[in-house]
Amino acid sequence: MSQRFIWGHITVNVADLDLSITFYEKLGFELFRPGIPYLGLEDKEARSMPEAIAQALAVPLSTKGRACIMQLGEGLPKLDLTEFSNSDIRAPLRNQDHGIVRICLATRDLHAAYLQLAADGVEFLAPPTQCSERMAEVAVCKDPDGTLIELLQVHLDRWPRIPRPMT
Repeated sequence: MSQRFIWGHITVNVADLDLSITFYEKLGFELFRPGIPYLGLEDKEARSMPEAIAQALAVPLSTKGRACIMQLGEGLPKLDLTEFSNSDIRAPLRNQDHGIVRICLATRDLHAAYLQLAADGVEFLAPPTQCSERMAEVAVCKDPDGTLIELLQVHLDRWPRIPRPMT
């Protein structure tokens, strides 16, 4: 079977686009594109989404917004940040909720990343924690809207080996 999909982007709806850009830059993201052209949105001023796009995304036809595309390194997935000016404000999902509850970013030095981000005012749920059998370390922070971002350092050399079947 051929591969049907590859990663495209992850969308995070935000209350303040400028504040969120600054936050994600602290995590190492860069601005890839000011605006999301296929949605008809720019980053500087709120615009109405084209009717067909609003219908495709199941948002009210009067929806206005600002947006940008961020990237972490080259390639995919990208991160779309979208600020809707006339949307109902809802809290992000929590770890125990159903659905996508957090984005995970891998790092080679979680402790250093934690110290730097905490010094920059990033809010964490707890300091870095060793996972089962020391196979990984994890710390979870919040973006300005409370979206959970998991920072993970994996130690594959500590993972149990899975025996390969004899052929």
